[in-house]
Amino acid sequence: MKVSSVKFDEKGLVPAIVQDARTKTVLTLAYMNEESLKKTLEIGETVFYSRSRQELWHKGATSGNIQKVVDIRMDCDQDALVVFVDPQGPACHTGAESCFSSEASLRGSVTAANVPAADGTTSYGDVVPGKAGGKSPEILNVLQRLIAQREQQMPEGAYTTYLFDKGVDKILKKVGEEASEVIIAAKNHDKEELKWEAADLIYHLLVLLQEQKLPFAEVLGVLEERHTSKDRK
Repeated sequence: MKVSSVKFDEKGLVPAIVQDARTKTVLTLAYMNEESLKKTLEIGETVFYSRSRQELWHKGATSGNIQKVVDIRMDCDQDALVVFVDPQGPACHTGAESCFSSEASLRGSVTAANVPAADGTTSYGDVVPGKAGGKSPEILNVLQRLIAQREQQMPEGAYTTYLFDKGVDKILKKVGEEASEVIIAAKNHDKEELKWEAADLIYHLLVLLQEQKLPFAEVLGVLEERHTSKDRK
């Protein structure tokens, strides 16, 4: 990875998600500037930039809980990093393996927000026509129609409108992010998390298909054709 390829923000920083290379556990979110990133690549251990102290800090320099760098990857916009590490101790200053503890989970709040209200409003800022909260496959067709309607009308404040307004690169980024979250949830054998992340991935994939003007029915047609061909063999 070339440091010159990284797009630092107006403060000269880039967010760095630190993840256990073996377990895929997300350990922490920190920030790097150009100097700390170069230092990280040089010594093979994480070095971040402290926004509060406004100085570099070498993770584990005093505690011994260093993080040996296995790989560093940029996202598609080149403005965020994932740092895969071999941790030599806990990542959190509290002594926990990860700074993202289960006790601090917001899942309950998110669950409440994603359950459609009486008027059908969802956390995406959209309204699902008809019966909300159904579990039948018909919801895919309903959602597809809604997404097509959002692209045509572009109502202000709707999340789907935001995606279409930002364009295909933003949509692709979200598909990639959600696919990564599905992988992480599966690796962690977290069925509850996997359920939500899979739903997010399907939604963003439907938005992508609409942006590309590829009817969802054609995708289903491919699955049906494969199934029929398999049955004939």
